[in-house]
Amino acid sequence: MLELMRRRRSIRKFKKEQIAQTAIDALKEAVLRAPSSRGSKPWTFYFVQDAGVIEKLSFSKDSGSAFLKDATLAVVVCGDETVSDVWIEDCSIAATIVHLTAASLNLGSCWIQIRNRRQSADVNSEDYVKNILGIGSPFRILAIVAIGLPDEFKDGRPYESLDYGKAIAL
Repeated sequence: MLELMRRRRSIRKFKKEQIAQTAIDALKEAVLRAPSSRGSKPWTFYFVQDAGVIEKLSFSKDSGSAFLKDATLAVVVCGDETVSDVWIEDCSIAATIVHLTAASLNLGSCWIQIRNRRQSADVNSEDYVKNILGIGSPFRILAIVAIGLPDEFKDGRPYESLDYGKAIAL
């Protein structure tokens, strides 16, 4: 796991090649195995593969989501706040597992924050995504994880760049 963490980076450039169904199935299994508070599993994940829908989702924010249009998979991370008061934390853990699983499958991924963001001056990002996917209450949209075959390479962060001042031993 640590070796995977050492090499994983956010990828925003993707090849226009489909992801193997076995990889998508592995991503689904991994995210459904994520831990959650009291085992409440307050989430639903939309695995969007339709290029036209992904392109619409790439306009989810006024900035910072355009790269999604080149991904071949968008995992929309939703939470039901009526199921758990820590749905944000639970869904964040699950999204992290999606990132790590994608990296283990040699796929690139990048988080797109949706909750508390704006699509435009008149529309918030959550409502925009809900409208595209037909998602109703009580679901909230936390994020979209863009996934695809990477078309860029980034070196892992060097050990020397780690801020051990933020990992305090008592």
